[in-house]
Amino acid sequence: MRNDLERAERSVEARSAALNKPLALRDLVLTQILFVIGSSWVGTAAKLGPSHLFFWLLAILLFYIPQAAVVIYLNRLMPLEGGVYQWAKFGFNEFAGFIVAWNLWLLSITVIALGGMFLTTNLSYSLGDLGVWMRTSKWCVVAISCALVAGLGWTGVIGLSIGKWLHNLGAFVTFVVYGALIVLPFVSLAKGDLKHYNPLPIAAPTVSVFYCLNIFTKLGVGALSGFEYVGILAGEARSPARDIGRSVMIAAPIIALIFIFGTSSVLAFVGHHQIDLIGPVPQTLQLGFRSFGVAGIIASVAILLMSVRSVCSTSIHLTGSSRLPMVAGWDHLLPGWFSKLHPRFKTPVNSILFVAVLTLVIGIASQIGAGIQEAFQLVDNAANVFYGIVYAALFAIPLLGARHLRLQAKLWLRIAAGCGLVVALMAIAFTIYPIIDVPSPLIFGAKVASVTLVANLIGATIYFFGQRRRREIAAKKVDAIR
Repeated sequence: MRNDLERAERSVEARSAALNKPLALRDLVLTQILFVIGSSWVGTAAKLGPSHLFFWLLAILLFYIPQAAVVIYLNRLMPLEGGVYQWAKFGFNEFAGFIVAWNLWLLSITVIALGGMFLTTNLSYSLGDLGVWMRTSKWCVVAISCALVAGLGWTGVIGLSIGKWLHNLGAFVTFVVYGALIVLPFVSLAKGDLKHYNPLPIAAPTVSVFYCLNIFTKLGVGALSGFEYVGILAGEARSPARDIGRSVMIAAPIIALIFIFGTSSVLAFVGHHQIDLIGPVPQTLQLGFRSFGVAGIIASVAILLMSVRSVCSTSIHLTGSSRLPMVAGWDHLLPGWFSKLHPRFKTPVNSILFVAVLTLVIGIASQIGAGIQEAFQLVDNAANVFYGIVYAALFAIPLLGARHLRLQAKLWLRIAAGCGLVVALMAIAFTIYPIIDVPSPLIFGAKVASVTLVANLIGATIYFFGQRRRREIAAKKVDAIR
């Protein structure tokens, strides 16, 4: 069994040899920071009030650190292009690997498809009254969606030799915006605009336990997730076994501090105001810069910078979502068409084209009719379940996976994986049966569960057709030999 695994890993490494390898440690660190740090999570955490620090630390202890440890462990053993697809495949079986990759792929497709709508909304807010019309114009959303997907598709085909600079730019913008957010309370305190500021508050929860647990799971599987995604690009890193693990260790504390201090800044300025969960960072900067007389300009610049960050982050999703079909094509679970590389840039050009066209179709369709928009919102909610499934499988590998993977995992790692698994399962439960205000939580949960089930049945069907295709290919080879 072990020899079969080693042969399979060598086959993946041989396939990866044709790929360009432009990603150095610096690029991986900046990609991790850009991908993990979202634009709205500091607002979500701020809804917990002064007790946010307690729940950030709890999420770090029970999910963030376990995630980092398991990703480093699995990547060290299997630094293979496709990342979590390969880890689940060799940790459990090929079907598990395909379904895990399918759920991660669905998540990215949803994010890319929503990109045009989010970008249009941000641009309209940055223009103030001049941009109000953009939010109600379907043609504007369609045009911006087309431009976004075309631009990202073009950089995707050229490859990570260019794409990594786009990702690095996004990380730099993230540092600028969140740096301003974090420093602003200290400046306002020195000027006397703030009477008191405690960036590390110690307070007990003041809202219901169930509400806090719901936010806690979102801080874990939502805000503090994403280290596994860079592992998809292992075959395009110069030293994946060493550098991907190091990138996690370097990026992890930076990300955690940005989230904690960023949330405290939101609370310091928003306070009794209603928190804008879509744009808490621009909202906070606007309130914080009021005394400078440039609040409107600062908010507009912040929104534009956050839009740039969002575009760069979406580029990572497109890169990863085009690699997953490529590696499935290597295993003949998808047609070999998905694995065809560009003759010059050595990127999976057909897979990139497929993802770009599909996401554009979904994005445009979401603008046609209220019924489709409602369905798309269900898919968006189901995306959180997709990610929960990915993490449940990831944490299960050191606990229930192949014998050699379990035996090499130390006791502390298995305990950490168990904690992460519990949080992932809780996140799935809260997503399917939310405690937010909806007309009927039971019906809403049933719809989300149905979308998730149907999506995974489609994935299972594609897998079994792929198995049949592979048997046919093997039979043809046997006949050719005879």
